[in-house]
Amino acid sequence: MTWPGEKQAWDILSELDPTDVKINAAVDFDSALSTYVLTCLGQQINISLSDRNISSNTELGKQLLNEFGDYSRLSILHYLIHAKNLPISGELVRPSDLPGGSIFISGTHVIPLEKIADRFGNNLDEFLMVGKTLAGTQLDYGDISFELFPFPLVPIVIIVWAGDEEFASRSSILLDSSCLVHMSTDIVWSTAMMTVEMMLANIYS
Repeated sequence: MTWPGEKQAWDILSELDPTDVKINAAVDFDSALSTYVLTCLGQQINISLSDRNISSNTELGKQLLNEFGDYSRLSILHYLIHAKNLPISGELVRPSDLPGGSIFISGTHVIPLEKIADRFGNNLDEFLMVGKTLAGTQLDYGDISFELFPFPLVPIVIIVWAGDEEFASRSSILLDSSCLVHMSTDIVWSTAMMTVEMMLANIYS
């Protein structure tokens, strides 16, 4: 299946120098197979230029590409096309603070953080397990938090505060301020959505 916008993205990617893409996006390139190798949430993703196919040999990788292909496939191609060889800033910002970030908090583009809070707010051990499964690094924000890497140069931090008798559990998401160097705001949104959906996926239950 080809998602909307994929053909144009493949056309652009195919014209780029693989050496430049490899350096800019922090990925590998198998010249014999004409395939980029990208690490996404700890999963090896193979992007074949010869047959214009994106695949993975892991169950989580397949889930990422198939179940959440609406978010992942175009995001992967755009990341390879637009990534720049620049360091991660280390400055975390709310998605709504990005230029055009209003899409994150209104309409149909709201990231389902309430589902993260509902699922993990009273089950921090499961959040810990899921974060580690996706190759995340535990941080000290909230009651529990993880830094996840949907792409090598685009970290996403998901934070959970546990609920109690007085306050409901809640969750938030932070992005590195450099994310727009590598992708447009709508692709940042898709990347955040695929990350949250992978956290919520029933495969971990």
